[in-house]
Amino acid sequence: MVTWDQVQSAPPPQDERAVGVRPLREGHPSSRFDFVEIRGEQPPLTLCRAVTDGLAKPQKELATQFLYDHRGSELFELITELPEYYPTRTERGILEARASEIVEAVGYGAAMIEFGSGSSSKTRLLIEAALARCPTLEYHPIDISFEFLKLSSSALLDAYPGLSIRALGAEYFDAATELPAHDGPRLILFLGSNIGNLDTASAIDFLTRIRRHMKPSDRVLVGIDLVKDRNLLEAAYNDAQGITAQFNMNLLRRINRELDGQFDEDKFAHLAPYLDDSARIQMRLVSKCRQSVAVEGIDRVFDFEDGEFIHTEWSHKYTPATFATLCASANLQVDHLWTDPREWFGLAMLKA
Repeated sequence: MVTWDQVQSAPPPQDERAVGVRPLREGHPSSRFDFVEIRGEQPPLTLCRAVTDGLAKPQKELATQFLYDHRGSELFELITELPEYYPTRTERGILEARASEIVEAVGYGAAMIEFGSGSSSKTRLLIEAALARCPTLEYHPIDISFEFLKLSSSALLDAYPGLSIRALGAEYFDAATELPAHDGPRLILFLGSNIGNLDTASAIDFLTRIRRHMKPSDRVLVGIDLVKDRNLLEAAYNDAQGITAQFNMNLLRRINRELDGQFDEDKFAHLAPYLDDSARIQMRLVSKCRQSVAVEGIDRVFDFEDGEFIHTEWSHKYTPATFATLCASANLQVDHLWTDPREWFGLAMLKA
């Protein structure tokens, strides 16, 4: 039997996009678990290329995905527990109140597909609601982290005997064109306001890819952070304990560690303002002075003016109307919107 250590260390096949199905671990029969790695048509972006290209642009930027190394992921988990950071607990509250209603709206015997599944902690509420209506459930978590897929799949299979899992190791955009087939309806999940991290063009592209592969009975459930008071928004991304600042600054530490960068953290500051004109938070790493920073691993030196910043992440906020317009651009329609009592966060169900 192939173990997960062997799965992660094995050399990839050269001529196949989807790597063969492999068992999870001993103790979970292969009939309940499959794993498939999906490779995109383009090679994945490397940190080396992201730094080389991103820091050479007039508006310096670093791809958001590189915030989430092991330490970055740990820090983000801490962020979700902060008193200022309302999205995670607010979305969970909606799911606690509405999971049964959401599952019922999709239809009996639906399979679940989740982009960016991570630990699948909030998804358990939907899994439990689905298993309360139907004795079995097919669940397809999608994540770029094999380790997250391993841990969460193992825990879910232990907790729910009626569950079967086919996990996909893939980037969002690559997996969007490889949605697992199912005879009945499918509920496609994109929770956690992750869609807000995409710029408008990328969000439309992502939803369009999903739409092309949807059946009339399929539904998409998207978590969206709603427009609200500026002070609430900025506090959520500039917390008093400085955890979000550490999360952002960890990107410079990663460049120093992996590419022999010479970034001095004391010469940069975290800032995340809310931009009214585009209704989004922009996470920045701001240079406190005029300086030059060498990244010896790529033999480059990058110059910074005093106050110049590196853009590291967007977090778009929506009104029901602006989100509906975004969906319409992807030929999708908002069928229902569940919100919390304060209307801080929403779960939008989309249909073709």
